[in-house]
Amino acid sequence: MMPVAYVLNGPNLNLLGKRQPEIYGSQTLDDVRDLCMRTAKECALTVEFRQSNAEHLLIDWIQEARETAAAIVINPAAYSHTSVAILDALNMCECPVVEVHISNIHKREEFRHRSFVSLRADAVIAGCGIQGYELALRHVASKLGLGQS
Repeated sequence: MMPVAYVLNGPNLNLLGKRQPEIYGSQTLDDVRDLCMRTAKECALTVEFRQSNAEHLLIDWIQEARETAAAIVINPAAYSHTSVAILDALNMCECPVVEVHISNIHKREEFRHRSFVSLRADAVIAGCGIQGYELALRHVASKLGLGQS
């Protein structure tokens, strides 16, 4: 059985491709899911891909991942900047955590420059568009010592 990487997506990411394409591009969340599934297969991983606008669901999934996942890739979106609760949940996980942002949060509004999630993340990828998810999964596979084709 291949190790499982949870790929968790926060608020408004369900509107990718429609919401501010000048910032987030024209690709959809389905495109992100397809990219993650292809990359995971190449890296000998299984992906559990989820999105919610609800903070409590993200926390529930992080707690679930704590028991079952080899790694977490998370795009907490706006919760990056506000959620100590997500940080606390991630701090209870011993597996690798990679934070992903489609846009470069450091080139945006001042309040986006600080991410609570970054305090726990083993790596942060920002500004690479949806390719950031691919980079995150490849990084996870490397950390887990998995082969990549």
